[in-house]
Amino acid sequence: MPEPDNARPGVVEPTPDPGQNPARNPDPDTTDTDLAPAAVDDETPKNETHNTETHNTETLKNETADDGTLKVAAVEDVDSTLKDESVRELAAQFEDEKPGRRLRGPVEAGVTAVAAASAVLVLWQVFRPLAQGGQYYLAVFLSGVLPLVFVVYPSGVRIRRKRTGTPADSVGGPTVVDWVLAVATLVACAYPLLPFASGGYNAFLDRQGQLDPVDVAMGTVLLVLVLEACRRTTGWVLPVVCGAFLAYDYYGGYLPQHWSLAHLGLDFDQIVDALYNSQSGFYGTPLDVAASYIVLFTIYGAVLDASGAGAFFVELSVAAFRRSRSAAGRTAVASGFLLGTVSGSGAATTVSIGAVTWPILRRAGYPADRAGGMLAAAGVGAILSPPTLGAAAFIIAEYLNVSYLSVLGWATIPTLLYYLGILLAVEIDARRFGARPVALRVRSPWALLGRFGYHFASLLVIIVLLALEQPATRAVIYATVLAALLSFLDRRHRLTPRRLVASLAAGVRSVLPVVAVCVAAGIITASTTKTGLGPQMSGLMVDWAQSLASGHTAVIALTAVFAAVALTLLGLAVPVTASFIIGWVIIGQALLDLGIDEPATAMFIFYFAVLSEATPPTALASVAAAAVTGGRVFPTMWQTLRYALPAYLVPIAFVVTPAGRGLLGFGGWDDIGFALAASALGVLALSVAAGGWLLGVGRAGVVARVVAGLAALALLWLSLWTVVTGVALLLVAALLVIFQASRATPPHKEEPA
Repeated sequence: MPEPDNARPGVVEPTPDPGQNPARNPDPDTTDTDLAPAAVDDETPKNETHNTETHNTETLKNETADDGTLKVAAVEDVDSTLKDESVRELAAQFEDEKPGRRLRGPVEAGVTAVAAASAVLVLWQVFRPLAQGGQYYLAVFLSGVLPLVFVVYPSGVRIRRKRTGTPADSVGGPTVVDWVLAVATLVACAYPLLPFASGGYNAFLDRQGQLDPVDVAMGTVLLVLVLEACRRTTGWVLPVVCGAFLAYDYYGGYLPQHWSLAHLGLDFDQIVDALYNSQSGFYGTPLDVAASYIVLFTIYGAVLDASGAGAFFVELSVAAFRRSRSAAGRTAVASGFLLGTVSGSGAATTVSIGAVTWPILRRAGYPADRAGGMLAAAGVGAILSPPTLGAAAFIIAEYLNVSYLSVLGWATIPTLLYYLGILLAVEIDARRFGARPVALRVRSPWALLGRFGYHFASLLVIIVLLALEQPATRAVIYATVLAALLSFLDRRHRLTPRRLVASLAAGVRSVLPVVAVCVAAGIITASTTKTGLGPQMSGLMVDWAQSLASGHTAVIALTAVFAAVALTLLGLAVPVTASFIIGWVIIGQALLDLGIDEPATAMFIFYFAVLSEATPPTALASVAAAAVTGGRVFPTMWQTLRYALPAYLVPIAFVVTPAGRGLLGFGGWDDIGFALAASALGVLALSVAAGGWLLGVGRAGVVARVVAGLAALALLWLSLWTVVTGVALLLVAALLVIFQASRATPPHKEEPA
């Protein structure tokens, strides 16, 4: 969209003076902001030093400052902002996975060709499964995909060229070592399928439990390469964890046999056999889910993004909230929810929405830390929100042998409560800190829906087909085809054959880290299966809880708290998918042993695995938000925690009490209604306690906030008497706020939250 003639977009460097707080002494007047649709007419605040340039026709691009923070520049439209190279690079830095290389020339063409061919195989497999069975398909898939990891992702080893002295690994192209590892990976993955090498696939399977020396050698090579691929894509932590499990497999037999963790021990051939020639190792459920479900949704997301849907979702969010005090915050939250359908990563979504909405939030008067917390919470919410949850949701469906639609149904009410908490926090912040209305010059939301609303069609198709009991794999393929066809309604985003191939390849490339994680997770699942570690660990956790409390409910509550802490700590170190898998096989059994059903246990683990992106001290989404806004990292993390607080308490609610199952949609309408109403009141009480404000009344004092916090805990316990007690406490807190408001003068300065 062309800019208005009177628009004066200026570069915004969101790195404010440490002593500055843009929310102090807010100007009650409305701030007019030209957005075309994302260009901000920004004036330089007195306490902020940066350059402002005037351009009438030139579009300013995003740049990266010397300190690594992102300079968010006014741009002509949302689409160019989201596709700007600096935005994409910044997003990659803060994902669970490491950023890949920028490939050029023949190498890029080769990777694109192999990735696109792998995508065609995945699509073909849905309608014409390979006759040799699922494990054969996984071996073929892994042979095509895993070698790409060594071409696309650098080793991180700083090898310097003799003449130039520059790090060879940073130049962009793969090194000789990378090519050797890629070829070795191809050989090790394809070995079971080759008649001239292993005697053929059936002969290889017949040797299960009695591998010959060549089988063991090839399995060992693949084990080492899987750990290296995982290290390249996610870092050292997960390979070290896998190494610990392997050591436990081998040396566990040397432990004193009266120890609960001792087992009979496995020799090296048995370990390789369990990993390489069974359905519980490399080719287990995690890889099956990645190769059958996750890759299809990443392909769908790539096609949907290439069709212009991502830009439309953000622009629609900007247009939907126009001239109100809390419009800027609502825009950021809605953008995160919608953009999550094509992203799937909390950190990537945070950076994308921040690049567009941070100038708006800044002009509304939001401090960088508080705005960053809001952006991070919105970004993490994208992984928790239907219809495209995080990758672990597909593993839930496979582990529990239910449809993906069932998982979406379980996630619906917790998602509503999560966004209720964020929106309440947005409204409170807008009033407590005097946010200014920001007028945006954009097309009306109805005009946008009329012109580009077709982007919602493919999302609706997925839901409808799942409701008609179509497999999730076919539903997402039909939605992908529809998104590709609808792209021709917009001349800028038509998926021509070349762009379609690029989108297919992009979908496969984006799943490479997930594949590496899922294959490595097979090491953990095989270890727990062979040694019985899962039941042993769950028994220890339950015994610990029983030693501290009496009564079944108290034991469940303590075990849930222990599990939440353990999952949070685990999520700080490993990616979400691996965190869920480890949590399910090690921690989940403890909850199951106490009588918690599988759906509640699985969703409990899922939420705490995802929330690792918002939990200090790592909180990748918060770090990404701070890089966009220029805010301080740890204050941004604590603000994120405040916005995302309901997501930490609601999962405990549906585990601890029987009534909590209503939050997952179980029971009659009265059970679901009771759980939803009580939890919504609990989230409202949390917002008063955390935000220090009661909407419609005014500022809450310390005593009122403490009472509101107790009310929230009582309401979220979800038993009749605790809910009645919680309602009474919430009324007391409201009366205290009303009494304080009747005696207080209008606030004019910010108080610490």
